[in-house]
Amino acid sequence: MSRKLRRVARDKKTGVPKKYLSGSKNRAAKAAEIKKTAELYKKGLFIDIKAVQKSRVEQNVNKTKSKTTKRKRRKST
Repeated sequence: MSRKLRRVARDKKTGVPKKYLSGSKNRAAKAAEIKKTAELYKKGLFIDIKAVQKSRVEQNVNKTKSKTTKRKRRKST
């Protein structure tokens, strides 16, 4: 007998799991991109990975690099 999996919390407007949309600047745009990519994948069509990657980077809130800590600086010397 197969194990029952927990239902995933989904976004009300788009139906995409909330976890996929967390931390994005424009939730609707990210959801549309995810849905489009999923549709192309299911049909077996070409997916422009560079375009997908670029759009996901643009959606990312944490664009800036994190500052190095004293500990990391000390290790590099």
